[in-house]
Amino acid sequence: MLICKWEKLPLSMQNDEVKPYFEKLKKKNASLILKRCFDVVTALLMLIILSPVLLVLAVMIKIDSPGPVFYRQERVTQYGERFRIFKFRTMKHNAGGASVTVADDDRITRVGAKIRKLRLDEFPQLIDVLRGKMSFVGTRPEAVKYVEKYTDEMKATLLLPSGITCLASVIYKNEDELLRDEANVDKAYVEKVLPQKMKINLYSLNNFSLWGEIKTMFLTVAAVFGNSEKTAERYRNDILSQG
Repeated sequence: MLICKWEKLPLSMQNDEVKPYFEKLKKKNASLILKRCFDVVTALLMLIILSPVLLVLAVMIKIDSPGPVFYRQERVTQYGERFRIFKFRTMKHNAGGASVTVADDDRITRVGAKIRKLRLDEFPQLIDVLRGKMSFVGTRPEAVKYVEKYTDEMKATLLLPSGITCLASVIYKNEDELLRDEANVDKAYVEKVLPQKMKINLYSLNNFSLWGEIKTMFLTVAAVFGNSEKTAERYRNDILSQG
């Protein structure tokens, strides 16, 4: 995984706000190559080891509600490329509505609620990692309509592939609770949640290191099992208080 030349970036990313992030990452090509090697080897091993679990989950989803096993919404990854993400379907088929969910969302199926609680719906994204569309750690892939709201600086997060997890996801793991009482979920997400998440994503990008990504993966595991609140809150306060 190497960063392309500046002139090869989409014109919308060739701006003064993206440039500092680009220059820092260009100096870390060796780490980026190791990151990609880690992604491929680990994703392949996990798919092989977890295949029985993935099969059981697929059967549970089919039995629980009509519709496909996978949810394939269009998302945005490195350099603004659009792709159809792999996730286990946790909502009613063709439910519609906002691209983000809220607590007690009536679109979520019975099995889907259990799968989401343990983040098991994210496992199929291992396929996207092998395809080179995603990485284990990186800015979560947003829906197209949200990326269209990005400021010039936010576009710097598109310098690297999107990720299965990131520090912002850990800190805002209860995002659905924050949006529960909003009349217009999409508007509230863009105006209240997205700017704070992106500040954390930009911080992570600016301080990119393999060790930092490994720590994020461990923090993600802790978040799934409910043991990361104090650490996540400390990160949130430290990062959001800057600038």
